[in-house]
Amino acid sequence: MATTRQLGPDDFQGDAHQVAQALIGATLLVDGVGGRIVETEAYDHADPASHTYGGPTPRNQSMFGPPGRAYVYRSYGIHWCLNFVCREAGHGAGVLIRALEPTHGLDTMRERRGLQDLKLLCSGPGKLGQALAITHALNGERLDRPPFQVLAPVSPAPLVVGPRIGISKAVDVPWRFGLAGSPFISQRFR
Repeated sequence: MATTRQLGPDDFQGDAHQVAQALIGATLLVDGVGGRIVETEAYDHADPASHTYGGPTPRNQSMFGPPGRAYVYRSYGIHWCLNFVCREAGHGAGVLIRALEPTHGLDTMRERRGLQDLKLLCSGPGKLGQALAITHALNGERLDRPPFQVLAPVSPAPLVVGPRIGISKAVDVPWRFGLAGSPFISQRFR
């Protein structure tokens, strides 16, 4: 799929739920490995499900900006998850990258994940983290510099919207976004 330009910090200045929608169809590469973003979730400091809800801590500090940076955290003590920091520095908002349609570095992703099924390579934030070799070393790094490359979609993608998953607070907030009809999302939208 053709893409346009590299996204920069200004592209992440908006509210997380707006950025999360705009990222559907964008291309995410880490050291040349990755694909098309097909599922995201938005989080904001006023949201009780957000890591930033209680204010800055050593763990969540990078999610407080500046925008256009990576916020990487470990989920359940096992999986590294990748978020894109949004809004102005100090605000505390971000977009969790939940799923990709793999397009670049397929053999590398298959080796990292230990499986062949294209649909399962990046169909969840932990799987995506493993497939792209995301680690805490990337926390706070700029998304417009290597090893990252985030390319804007050619045109707005058709979206499906629903509540976020895998959380216990603010479970009905409709801040999960997906590419309509994609077989690469982590879980069907209800």
